[in-house]
Amino acid sequence: MSGGDSRPSAARALVSEIEGHLLVAATRAEGRTAAARFTAPFDWLGDDRRREVEERFEAEYLVLARESWQRTAERAGRLRGEYEERYRALRRRLLAACLLGVCAVLGCAGVLLLGRG
Repeated sequence: MSGGDSRPSAARALVSEIEGHLLVAATRAEGRTAAARFTAPFDWLGDDRRREVEERFEAEYLVLARESWQRTAERAGRLRGEYEERYRALRRRLLAACLLGVCAVLGCAGVLLLGRG
């Protein structure tokens, strides 16, 4: 493998890492927004308590999001395996059908040639 071969995979890894950081940052922002909406009706909470509730809410929001991402990734992996197996089975059946068709054509041609001779 040359050095040029590793650059695209390194670039892909870097892009994936950046996307991951951006996804987490966006989810944190969503969590903060949801936390602020959640605590808004609790005007009896002091600022310190409200901030504490918002921080806990945001942390739990991020945990739930990560668990959801993990389940989604696991399901995607299972689906990929299932589809790859179906594709391989379809290829085998198509190859068998093509071979059967070629054999049928050759058999008919042989019968026709023997009938003329």
